[in-house]
Amino acid sequence: MIQRREAITIRPFQPADQAEAKALILAGLVEHWGFLDPTLNPDLDDIASHYAEATFVIARQGGRLVGTGALVPRSTAQAEIVRMSVAKELRRQGIGRLLLHRLCLSAQAQGFQQVILETTDTWHGVIRFYQQFGFQLTHYHAGDVYFALELADQ
Repeated sequence: MIQRREAITIRPFQPADQAEAKALILAGLVEHWGFLDPTLNPDLDDIASHYAEATFVIARQGGRLVGTGALVPRSTAQAEIVRMSVAKELRRQGIGRLLLHRLCLSAQAQGFQQVILETTDTWHGVIRFYQQFGFQLTHYHAGDVYFALELADQ
């Protein structure tokens, strides 16, 4: 018997997504770090307000929030991708790629020339994911890996 996966929908964050988005992101942090310091994530207490000047998108599948990502302006030419997260059991199914693609399209539409991001240097799968998308490693610092994507190259 063939099982059908429900379609993934990417759309802008809405305040009604608050609890699910925060829970998904925090679950991913606990998974990676093994613990959670609640003082390190105050931006997740009110996503709509904290990211009011950003583009924050969510992925839904079958009514369930399964992914998040945000594009935060850093200058007139540069924006940063933050809060990329996909539900653990749904990784490697293209959800992260859909989110990242949507955020990069948004960056282009807003006139940014470069998108940057950072991740932890021990998250090898995440590093490969960004490199496969076209991000170039720019440097390492204090256990983090920094990337840039020139949008003119896209």
